[in-house]
Amino acid sequence: MKDNLVITIGREYGSGGREVGKKLALRLGIAFYDRELITRAAKKSGFDEEMFEQLDKRATNSFLYSLTMFGTAGTNGMSLTDQLYLAQANVIRELADMGPCVMVGRCADHVLREYSNRFDFFITGSMDARETRLRGSADYEITGRSIASALEKMDKQRATYYNYYTGQVWGKSNHYDMCINAGRIGVDATVELILDYVGKMKNRAGC
Repeated sequence: MKDNLVITIGREYGSGGREVGKKLALRLGIAFYDRELITRAAKKSGFDEEMFEQLDKRATNSFLYSLTMFGTAGTNGMSLTDQLYLAQANVIRELADMGPCVMVGRCADHVLREYSNRFDFFITGSMDARETRLRGSADYEITGRSIASALEKMDKQRATYYNYYTGQVWGKSNHYDMCINAGRIGVDATVELILDYVGKMKNRAGC
């Protein structure tokens, strides 16, 4: 059903976007999807789950990159990176059709752009705030580099992935319902702000 409530969360690395999405889903009593999208796409497509994890980190239209990354090109004329993206997109649509949900990352806002009851948010934060968050969390992996350089690298990878597959600019404000600096107001206040916005929009629409 294309009228299910769907909230998509784009986020800078270390901004708390995943936590925002998880708390939103709990408050609304709806499904939450993040890494589960990778697991489901892998099972459905038959591709190794690690391939999807790498796709989430890097995207390019380079045929040579596909050869280097995955060892071979697709037999249907598409690069393996494109095949993986389409497999993941199909899972995103299927889950959105199953029922109301919150989805984090993976171009869900673009994949579900035809869904009328969809709200898109982008979570950001200052470099200092994100560095502080990463230092205090075991949920982020920082290896062989400073936190600042890791943040810059991950943001660049996410932007490349998003921009290539959507034709839009990652994090550009006019592409979202709202961009929120969770580093300034905190995760819980961000959740309240999103709930208030969605509630007001649904009231305006007479839902």
